[in-house]
Amino acid sequence: MIDLSTGYLGFHLRSPLVASASPLCKDLGNLKRMEEAGAGAVVLHSLFEEQINAEAETLDRVLSAGESYAESISYFPDLKSYSMGPMTYLKHIEQAKKKLRIPLIGSLNGSSAGGWVKYGQQIQEAGADAIELNIYFLPSSLDIEGREVEDRYCDLVEAVKNQVRIPVAVKLAPYFTSMANMACKLERAGADALVLFNRFYQPDFDLEALEVTPHLTLSTSDELRLRLHWVALLSNQIRPDLAITGGVHTAEDAIKGIMAGAQVVMMTSALLKNGIDYLSKVERGVVDWMSGHEYESVRQMRGSMNEAGVSDPGAFERANYLKVLGSYTL
Repeated sequence: MIDLSTGYLGFHLRSPLVASASPLCKDLGNLKRMEEAGAGAVVLHSLFEEQINAEAETLDRVLSAGESYAESISYFPDLKSYSMGPMTYLKHIEQAKKKLRIPLIGSLNGSSAGGWVKYGQQIQEAGADAIELNIYFLPSSLDIEGREVEDRYCDLVEAVKNQVRIPVAVKLAPYFTSMANMACKLERAGADALVLFNRFYQPDFDLEALEVTPHLTLSTSDELRLRLHWVALLSNQIRPDLAITGGVHTAEDAIKGIMAGAQVVMMTSALLKNGIDYLSKVERGVVDWMSGHEYESVRQMRGSMNEAGVSDPGAFERANYLKVLGSYTL
């Protein structure tokens, strides 16, 4: 019997497959279907800093301060009429907890340590088992230095950790000068897990209307490689759990993530494309592969291809860069 169980954020999960934040999570029936399809845990869609500020009638002040990308104010929807404001979000957590047996992870999305951080405590009180802190910050000002960005992340994590008793995962982007050092800083700030990586949704140009337009593209398996690289490098060096998000679409993708050293692999785009029941298909594929390759458990498999586990650790370093450049045949 293949043992798919894994540990994440201190919880015992039946499977390393986690349904991550998406519009699907707004429906209680969908959350139950995710559990029935085999999800080890679910991450709710995010409660945005802008939603909370809007409810407090301070959105204009925050945007004009230039701390987010004020020039992109037109990208924001009418947040006062947003379908799930802060109070509704907390109620959604309460209702979901009554239906689910698997861990429910709330999500806070923001970029500044302000009054909105108090909602971390309210998400805890509503019944969430953990919080995923989705830090989405685009430092577009010429005056912001790299260290200031790093300090901002760490201060935000510390602020949330000071408000809650439940575990906190940090979802971040890969665009740091020293990703490994940043992971260590977040560990010291109290992060219980790192979720690698957030995707920056970059705008497109409408050449007919001469306007800058929001453009959403779902992930593909090709995006997994960056995640594998950093999880394989970090999994044997830092204490926080590691989760891969972005690029997990197939059983093979999930297996690669676990072998790199991830405790869990998260799926969003694959479920949006293929439906919630696709989770069970991926799980069957993982079980079949493990059985065919004589693995008895996820724990046995995890980290077997991280930097410490492979015969050539240079495959993750500059040596592999030289090898790749020389491998192409015209």
